[in-house]
Amino acid sequence: MRKVAIYGKGGIGKSTTTQNTVAGLAEMGKKVMVVGCDPKADSTRLLLGGLAQKTVLDTLRLEGEDVELDDVVKAGFRGTRCVESGGPEPGVGCAGRGIITSVNLLEQLGAYDVNQFETDYVFYDVLGDVVCGGFAMPMREGKAQEIYIVCSGEMMAMYAANNISKGIVKFAEAGGVRLGGLICNSRKVDNEQNMIEAFAKKLGTQMIHFVPRDNMVQRAEINRKTVIEYDPTHPQADEYRSLARKIDENKMYVIPTPLEIEELEALLIEYGVVD
Repeated sequence: MRKVAIYGKGGIGKSTTTQNTVAGLAEMGKKVMVVGCDPKADSTRLLLGGLAQKTVLDTLRLEGEDVELDDVVKAGFRGTRCVESGGPEPGVGCAGRGIITSVNLLEQLGAYDVNQFETDYVFYDVLGDVVCGGFAMPMREGKAQEIYIVCSGEMMAMYAANNISKGIVKFAEAGGVRLGGLICNSRKVDNEQNMIEAFAKKLGTQMIHFVPRDNMVQRAEINRKTVIEYDPTHPQADEYRSLARKIDENKMYVIPTPLEIEELEALLIEYGVVD
């Protein structure tokens, strides 16, 4: 069972990328569980057809400790198993605790039991570029073995990716976590593909796939579906299939070498993003 975590700057498209990639893996016949680690609880809605899934924390608040696995795990596209950690009530508590509570509960309830469930992949869709506290749990405690960072050619997206790489370095020895590559979710920045390829090389990793920007993604989301389910013949569906296949076949896992801020800014200037 491969354990994958998707990180990246807030708003970069992690949840969309994760769900469309999972749809590609499910279409290949892979058995996948998705654990949403964002208090917005939007990590599985495309796989569930827009169904508002009750989160683990909501379930615990309503039902106490008497919770069964079926209360928090729902079946989605092609049999994917979908979980949303959720978060505290606004202004109360730490959202990172939701991830810790959820993963611990899933373990107690046997969600990861390979004798009970055939599981090829567990995907963690993690909030923003926060690599501390509960949000670092997938990499800190060995829950995830391979990390993919969603980024673009925008300065803050690259800064976040570099920061996440520092977190991977910190937890690599203790947890065995490794970076599997960068996923460029295009924002149509000048020289974007070449820049992310150069950035990946400096980090010691790869740009595993360049996902072109296409309004089909938004149209599918409005219809509460992944692109693969909404329009399986569209070229964008093939992009996600390609990303899924590359992750499935990936053998390159590294401890990254994060850049100093001056080196990162020099890269941005070299490719024409900063005047």
